Amino acid sequence: MGSWLFLFLVGLFLAPSVSGVGSRNVTYDGRSLIIDGQHKILFSGSIHYPRSTPQMWPSLIAKAKAGGLDVIETLVFWNLHEPQPEQFDFSGQRDIVRFIKEIQAQGLYACIRIGPFIQGEWSYGGLPFWLHDIPGIVYRSDNEPFKYQMKKFVSKIVNMMKAEKLYASQGGPIILSQIENEYGMVEAAFRDKGPPYLRWAAEMAVGLQTGVPWVMCKQNNAPDPVINACNGRRCGETFPGPNSPNKPAIWTENWTSFYQVYGDEPDIRSAEDIAFHVALFIAKKGSYVNYYMYHGGTNFGRTAAAYVLTSYYDQAPLDEYGLFRQPKWGHLKELHAAIKLCLNPMLSGVYTTMALGKSQEAFVYRGNSVDCAAFLVNNDTRKTVVVTFQDSLYELPPKSISILPDCKTVAFNTAKVSTQYNTRAVETSKKLDSIVKWEEYKETIPTFEDTSLRANMLLEHMNTTKDNSDYLWYTFRFQNDFSDAEYVLNVTSSSHVLHAFVNGSFVGSTHGSFKTKTPILESKITLNKGTNYISLLSGMVGLPDSGAYLERRVAGINTVRVKGEHEIKDFTRYSWGYQVGLLGEKLQVYTDSGSNKVKWNTYGSSTHQRLTWYRTLFDAPAGKDPVTLNLESMGKGEVWINGQSIGRYWVSFLTPKGIPSQTRYNVPRSFLKRTDNLLVILEEENGYPLGISIDTISISKVCGHVSESHLPPVISWQGQNKTEHNNSKKQHGRRPKVQLQCPPGRNISRILFASYGNPTGDCENYAIGSCHSFTSLPTIEEACMGKRICTIPVWRKKFGNDPCPGIPKTLLVDAQCT
Repeated sequence: MGSWLFLFLVGLFLAPSVSGVGSRNVTYDGRSLIIDGQHKILFSGSIHYPRSTPQMWPSLIAKAKAGGLDVIETLVFWNLHEPQPEQFDFSGQRDIVRFIKEIQAQGLYACIRIGPFIQGEWSYGGLPFWLHDIPGIVYRSDNEPFKYQMKKFVSKIVNMMKAEKLYASQGGPIILSQIENEYGMVEAAFRDKGPPYLRWAAEMAVGLQTGVPWVMCKQNNAPDPVINACNGRRCGETFPGPNSPNKPAIWTENWTSFYQVYGDEPDIRSAEDIAFHVALFIAKKGSYVNYYMYHGGTNFGRTAAAYVLTSYYDQAPLDEYGLFRQPKWGHLKELHAAIKLCLNPMLSGVYTTMALGKSQEAFVYRGNSVDCAAFLVNNDTRKTVVVTFQDSLYELPPKSISILPDCKTVAFNTAKVSTQYNTRAVETSKKLDSIVKWEEYKETIPTFEDTSLRANMLLEHMNTTKDNSDYLWYTFRFQNDFSDAEYVLNVTSSSHVLHAFVNGSFVGSTHGSFKTKTPILESKITLNKGTNYISLLSGMVGLPDSGAYLERRVAGINTVRVKGEHEIKDFTRYSWGYQVGLLGEKLQVYTDSGSNKVKWNTYGSSTHQRLTWYRTLFDAPAGKDPVTLNLESMGKGEVWINGQSIGRYWVSFLTPKGIPSQTRYNVPRSFLKRTDNLLVILEEENGYPLGISIDTISISKVCGHVSESHLPPVISWQGQNKTEHNNSKKQHGRRPKVQLQCPPGRNISRILFASYGNPTGDCENYAIGSCHSFTSLPTIEEACMGKRICTIPVWRKKFGNDPCPGIPKTLLVDAQCT
């Protein structure tokens, strides 16, 4: 952990100290959580243990701590831990105890959201599918079979935490737990079975006596003593508040971007917008904010919910690979530091509000004669305004909040980003373009005779596969009395994907989308005279994860008709044969042992077929940078490396802009050996494996864009100095600064652009303006070249002179890290 020393030192004053010695008393009142008698304002971040790897956990938690977080939050994944009744798995990425202990080792608190319905864009909302087969069960309602199973699992998790002494009441890090998840969204659908279940869930959880509070999110009627909490992007504006004056305001999900589904563009939320709404929530007496997600990670295997990408919340402060997403990470770190300068008056002072204009207001906390903190809010989205507060003038950019830890000096403004921007670069390590190194195995297209599961009806997909595979074959045979007749095959379905084969030949496919649930396939087909075999492959891209009556959801093929010149044959009620999954899945051809159970042929040695398995070997890239698989040349399927699935891919599903939603797939280094890594791909469509490459991801560029009107770094704010905000003579160390920092192991090797004056554009597109100091480049090169970290004040004396008196100055620097 030596490379993280800098992060630990920077984050030291921001984070709590959580040791494993002695019990803690965690309670709450109308102001906040109270830990050992001290009120707390806490910042939390969601990092889900199975969406990363145990090898990644220490660095992810360290970076969260350095970013000013106090708490790490995680969901608990029932279907991951109990895939079959009474068969539990807490190994590897499922080792929640190890994850919580790592949080504790790094001195942070923990929040576990047990659910056990969690939604979370996780397949089936985290519920194990075997629940579906319990007679009479109705999920999440006043239903005895469900309540029995739910209580049994929640009790197991709680007892595991107790056995390891992980609750704060035992000296552990867990200070908060959640039961259920956004039940208020569906409660009314259950009518008279909803409210009793809600009360039961709260009583059951509290009765487990964890010694720490419980919360329910999006549940404004959460029963006492459970705290009702807010989820969303704008809880400072939308949250009606605690349902009791004795409960604190808690924000359990502040969405740092949004999950993405195949076919959709990424939803990018700016650092400025997140900071504004956090500051507003805190200004209005909010006391706990959790970023969902702080690190999203990867939906490995088949864990993603319906149509959800394998990459999860890549736009979070820590991206899918665990790299800093700047300026989001740094701007929020500055926000946390500024708010923590205000803790004394905020937690013990008198709270007042006042209007500063039509769309402007102040939230003020006054303690004794010295302690005072203020949040000055401009809700106008278009105009910069000047407001008067305590006989002084303050300029507020559009839709921004200024934080004054002493009610005089502005320490932070949510719209002014002084943190560096960074650029993620891709370097190709190995192109897998050698024909001789690829082999292929064509999946068998089953016919009616190949099946053992039969029914005189169309079976529902999910109840037949039991979530053991994404795929279900529907097969039938029938007699045709006409020679080489042309027909139209018409299939309606609620599958996500449908592939059709007639007499072993592919005839067409279709798919739905997150918004279009019922794809229809119509394909012209030619039938033989005599017996014909039709094989239909129904595919799911994750199970549904939300809504009432989840156990009643259906998928699969609904109707099948063959339309000809002479007749229309309806095969909906007919003799059907079924095969769950693919033969390659059953034989586990993606593993070393299973791969040897089938005959692989040289790539391209025969006519291409949809549903083909490909395999090759590759060596791990040198170094420590994250590894990614570039699948831009592929269509749709799933990928395994050394027997471990890195997730589904669907490159052929394009966004409205005509590009794939995701082309690069995370390969954790812990999945790799140094040499001879087995890569196996199931391709459903017409992918071209020779276009695949093994790449590495790194931060290649850092850029700072700071003006004289920006604020100095919060860490330089000295409360005891309390200089007037309009004092023209800035104190030493209290100047706006461009701060650049390359990743560990990399230094600044080149200054790509430097201008002190009025450069145009931003860090993505810039140019020298009408005002420019010709000493800009040599000054920056002297300060930064060969260094990992450098700081340059936005100050004319640093550049030798004022290139254009009377014009406000900005410093823009773009640097390459090598």
